[in-house]
Amino acid sequence: MDKENIIKKTKDFVQEHHQHDYSGHDWSHIMRVTYIAKSISYHEGGNPFVVEIAALMHDVPDEKLGSSEAEGLEKVDHFLKKNGVEDRIIRDIHHILSTMSFKGGNREPMNTLEGEIVQDADRLDAIGAIGIARAFAYSGAKGQPIYDPNLSPRDHMTYEEYRYGKSTAINHFYEKLLKLKDGMNTKYGKKLAEERHQFMVKYLEQFFAEQGM
Repeated sequence: MDKENIIKKTKDFVQEHHQHDYSGHDWSHIMRVTYIAKSISYHEGGNPFVVEIAALMHDVPDEKLGSSEAEGLEKVDHFLKKNGVEDRIIRDIHHILSTMSFKGGNREPMNTLEGEIVQDADRLDAIGAIGIARAFAYSGAKGQPIYDPNLSPRDHMTYEEYRYGKSTAINHFYEKLLKLKDGMNTKYGKKLAEERHQFMVKYLEQFFAEQGM
């Protein structure tokens, strides 16, 4: 199995898949998550090939970007099999991609170190300064307002409520982003999350100060 060639082909495949995204799930997001995942893996261990491929592929099955999760997972499996990836590794990557999404906080915990690493990397890119920028990009792409004092943040949501219910960019901080720090899996991921979390807290304080509230 030529791992370097597979990684190169995977990058080309994923870049094409994300080239028209303007919701914060673009190629830059994929590259940041991959870089963070490799950094965490350096400190925590895990199979570096599985970590890198799963990080590159992690948003291909996301139904926000395609027709369905099942179709995206099938697309990933087919691509990896066609390029000579071992069945055992394909199963590991498939499980990571089918389990790591937040989806209102209603997913089972990751059961492999590689999965924990990739999930931490994705969550780290959802918080901090870049996470703030992505939150507003995503809300704009969904046609949601920045802020509405008449819409309170939702808690204990079903997946359908999380994905399709009415919300705002600011509510998204309380519904998801501020919860991510406590859901980090790895020691190094937790360390990186702390500073990014505090940056968001300070941002929200400034936001409401400027609202005069």
